Amino acid sequence: MALAGVKVQWLGHSTFVITTPEGKNILVDPWVRSNPKCPAEAHDISPDAILITHGHNDHIGDVFEVADRCSGPIVGIFDLTTWLGSRGVASDKLVGMNKGGTVELEALDVRVSMTDARHSSSFTDEDGTVIYLGEPAGFVVEFSSGESLYIAGDTALFGDMAWIAEIYGPTVGILPIGDHFTMDPLQAALAADLLELEAVIPCHYGTFEALTGTPQELVEYLETYELEVDVIALEPGQAHSF
Repeated sequence: MALAGVKVQWLGHSTFVITTPEGKNILVDPWVRSNPKCPAEAHDISPDAILITHGHNDHIGDVFEVADRCSGPIVGIFDLTTWLGSRGVASDKLVGMNKGGTVELEALDVRVSMTDARHSSSFTDEDGTVIYLGEPAGFVVEFSSGESLYIAGDTALFGDMAWIAEIYGPTVGILPIGDHFTMDPLQAALAADLLELEAVIPCHYGTFEALTGTPQELVEYLETYELEVDVIALEPGQAHSF
């Protein structure tokens, strides 16, 4: 299996902890304490870096609390990181970038590239004001081994996933499957084909009633299309070591 030395822990919904071969912890989408699926023991997580795919509450609901405990960079699209800075997040932690760009996180020995995602991105303030936070995005994380993990973020299926495979060559992908707000299991299966993945870790399902897609449906669609892709279905709090 690819991604040797990497560990992926699911904290429920679309929140993950990616542990690098060097033992650094990257938190993806900081929705922990207010996440109904996140185990209590992860509520006080202190990551070495944070990646943010977009600004919806079910992805950044605890960003300010976790940012204070984060010892390293907080990476997101420029509009979102600028807003975080205006709300008090330390500017020396913020790494704003945009789609097509790559940043070197030298302290973690990883390269992070930002990809497209087809969704929306905004935050609803306490007074009901909707704040635009740039476009949604995905990430490709390249580790010291040269192998890469694709984090789709919230997205629909789109044909340019084939170019993500061509340019970055990820072997494992974290894909949403819940339907209603993102891809469903059928689209996720076709995405895995476009991306030429060896394995998929499904997410963004089961948290709310509207998110009806299941890992078993993903398995069945992969079989229907005769795609040899492993499905690594985790329980909240569970980790998989590659």
